[in-house]
Amino acid sequence: MITKLDWYILGKFLATFFFCMLIMTTLAVAIDISEKTDDFVKSGLSSKQIFWNDYIGFIPFIWGMLFPLFVFIAVIYFTSKMALKSEVIAILASGTTYNRWLQPYVIGGLFFAAILFFSARYMLPKANAIRSRFQSTYIDYNAPSNTNMGVYRRIDSVTYIGMKNYDTATKSASGFFMERVRNNKVFYNLRAQRLQWDTAKKNWKLISVLRRDIDSMHETITEQPEMYIDLKLKPNELQKDIYLKDNLTTPELAAYIHTEEMRAAEGLNPLKVEIYRRTATPFTVLLLTIIGAVIAGRKTRGGSGLHMAIGIVIAAIFIVSDRFSTTFSVKGNLPPLLAAWIPNVVFSFVALYLYKKAPK
Repeated sequence: MITKLDWYILGKFLATFFFCMLIMTTLAVAIDISEKTDDFVKSGLSSKQIFWNDYIGFIPFIWGMLFPLFVFIAVIYFTSKMALKSEVIAILASGTTYNRWLQPYVIGGLFFAAILFFSARYMLPKANAIRSRFQSTYIDYNAPSNTNMGVYRRIDSVTYIGMKNYDTATKSASGFFMERVRNNKVFYNLRAQRLQWDTAKKNWKLISVLRRDIDSMHETITEQPEMYIDLKLKPNELQKDIYLKDNLTTPELAAYIHTEEMRAAEGLNPLKVEIYRRTATPFTVLLLTIIGAVIAGRKTRGGSGLHMAIGIVIAAIFIVSDRFSTTFSVKGNLPPLLAAWIPNVVFSFVALYLYKKAPK
């Protein structure tokens, strides 16, 4: 049952959270504008067009990235003010247990965690798609294309392809080959000097083709000046999209990972870490809410300033540990599931320790 005490704390929680979000969002937008001023001028877009093509996606991106920090700062700020005014002492002295005092914090943390959970899975990727589209068109437009990029893919259970020097601008490559393997034996080999996407036929064109059909007794060699082949791949699937993991909803990202695994693609750990983090980060919100309440609920001589300093240190340590675990997964052998959840597991013990040491 929610009492007046719960509504009192939840009201402060919500008001402080939205105030922190407004301040931090304004600051982030101001910094972003200062960094992109030259690009905005070169784009020739009006202020209205820039807002609807960039900031309508950039602002939700900032919310999603800093959401746990917004919650953490809000909890520490309003709780330390309550402690400074001896409100927490008065609540506990009235016979309210410490766990009962924490109840509205848990309710608020669950509420914000649920918002982030559904937003990260379905809503934020849509906003990120708007932001990344503007970024790639007007900010990264002068970046070099992915030339000299080698590609090696598994198409189906028996077919493998590879190519050298794939150029995303011309949608062409040199040194193409395709092999079909069964029982560890090659029974079909195809090589071509050049691979080119035919925009009219929506298919891949091979130039200077050498084809070998192999069976247990002999092989047949066929040469062709050119031929068309269905690789079950589109040009955009061969292009390295640095924004891909942010632009796909969770079901789309899971389907993409499954498809790439069937193709024996490498470098999928960043995508797997992202999909696990979309579940881990909402739990982080609840965890930081409890840590913030326990820290700031104690009245100290330093007041809210000391509480904020402690909170910033804890948040910094959490972010560093999160980056370390991600790096070990992307560059090393750490499983993506562990990379996404290790910071939460570690700080769960921190929260438990602070809870046991808190004056009740």
